[in-house]
Amino acid sequence: MKKRFLESLSGFTVLKWFIYLFFFLFLLVPLFSILLVSFTGQPINLFGSLVSQKTLAKTIEKLSNVSLEAYSSLFEGKGYFDALLNSLKLSTGVALLVTIVVIPIAYAFARTKMPFKGLFATLCTIPLVVPTFISSYAFMLMFGKTGWVNHIYQAMGGEGVLFDIQSMLGIVLVQVFYFFPYALWPMVAAFKISDLTLEEASQNLGAHSWYTFMRVTLPLAMPGIVSSMLLIFTVSFSDFGTPIILAPKDLNLIVVEAYREMAGFFNWAGSAVLTVIMLLVAAFFFWLQRLVIKGKEYGTISGKPTRQKMNDHKGVVSVLTTYSFLVVLIPVLGVASIFLSSLATTWGRHALPDGYTLSHYLTIFSTSHKNILNSLVLAGGALVLSVVIATFVSYFVVRRNSGGLDFISSIPLIVPGISLGIALIQTFNTAPLKLTGTAILLIIAYTIRRMPYMIRSTMSSMMAIRKDIEEAAVNMGASNLLAAVTVIGPLMLPGIAAGAILVFVTVIKETSISLLLAPTDWAPMSLAVFQNLLRGEYYTASAMAILIIAIVIVLQYLAKKLTKDQLY
Repeated sequence: MKKRFLESLSGFTVLKWFIYLFFFLFLLVPLFSILLVSFTGQPINLFGSLVSQKTLAKTIEKLSNVSLEAYSSLFEGKGYFDALLNSLKLSTGVALLVTIVVIPIAYAFARTKMPFKGLFATLCTIPLVVPTFISSYAFMLMFGKTGWVNHIYQAMGGEGVLFDIQSMLGIVLVQVFYFFPYALWPMVAAFKISDLTLEEASQNLGAHSWYTFMRVTLPLAMPGIVSSMLLIFTVSFSDFGTPIILAPKDLNLIVVEAYREMAGFFNWAGSAVLTVIMLLVAAFFFWLQRLVIKGKEYGTISGKPTRQKMNDHKGVVSVLTTYSFLVVLIPVLGVASIFLSSLATTWGRHALPDGYTLSHYLTIFSTSHKNILNSLVLAGGALVLSVVIATFVSYFVVRRNSGGLDFISSIPLIVPGISLGIALIQTFNTAPLKLTGTAILLIIAYTIRRMPYMIRSTMSSMMAIRKDIEEAAVNMGASNLLAAVTVIGPLMLPGIAAGAILVFVTVIKETSISLLLAPTDWAPMSLAVFQNLLRGEYYTASAMAILIIAIVIVLQYLAKKLTKDQLY
């Protein structure tokens, strides 16, 4: 009996419980802790309560004063309720606009002979590699009071500016043009899987092309469209970079309010309530998206596969090509504006810079080299931790049907960066696990926030590996753990490498976690850019931003090559 018990503790079992322990300590406990703070209004030291009777007594005293007072403040004029409503309006508007903007482009990719699809697909990845606060700055260079677009507008006889960039409209436009790729590819897939014979039948019965599109094509793609809309809502609601740069003082948004309550006023009750609200909203719409995907599937039953016939009507193709070009041109011009700013001696009096120099790049490599090194070290640490944990999570989920790990590892998908940062600060701000202000907690936060990307990549590779290969190694005398490491591991390398690059890329451009958790000595590049923008050092901020974008583009190109991803 004892021998069987010891065998059950060896190898994979111990490793599995270590992974559970990691998620318990750094995800579940912080989220539960911030929930308690939202009811008590005071910090709760759960770990300290386990090792100190004095701390335990204080915790019990705080818990005895549980109330809904902090939640009632949502409706008592403190601005929290307005912040929630404004955020919901913003996210709803962005989701609807992105859907409207993307449907023609998705249809052009999936169902027409639009030329230059490869070029357009490449250009559509640009918004994904630009951190949102950098894209906000790009729009300021274009549409700000001294932006080059407004210079052209005034030269053509216009007065003032086209619109106030630091407004709700400015935030909406930035999010629409830099978030649309999140919705594009799911919609492309939705249009590709619909059965063309139904459209042909509609046209054979005398329906016009536009009527067929509205009554047949669009309804068939509707599950993918609705799912994409819900995804955009969640991304917009959780976005921190755009509002922190463009939101005016009189516009309250929940993600900005949560940051200010924590970093500006150390208001534990307010930040905790806003964190819980953000989590609930994000979780609800994430669940709704999953429900749409699982609950409805518009398809047809056919004995023969139908070959897609691409629409080659010259008028349709020309209009869609022009439209797609104009949409993808906006974020490209944004990046080009940042590049010009990084080379400018001065810029603002005219549409183009007054002069050009490389001194800003020399400055960042001489004075900000530590930030560059910090980013590489922190991203590397998160990468190693993600690779180890995600690889074994994928193994346990696919090979051992571990539904528990599958569920826990999916939780970070619904946790906004600001929410996770506030929860970790509250949990690890005191002994015995005082990690706040250390690089260790920052690496762990990066790992938790971005690990789902790694798990998705490794899980796909794991599913493609036949189980009998592993069984053959076990039959030859290898333990299950040794077989997994020496046989399964090498076969998973492409998926691991692609997921690792994706983790590295997203950590390099992470903003909200860095802003809350990064200690001064470990400030990464993204935080340096943000601080330079606040100090008015726009040209060096632009140079650093271009460096981040260049690193991300190179790494994403490598990831695409490794996964042999076909987007079109």
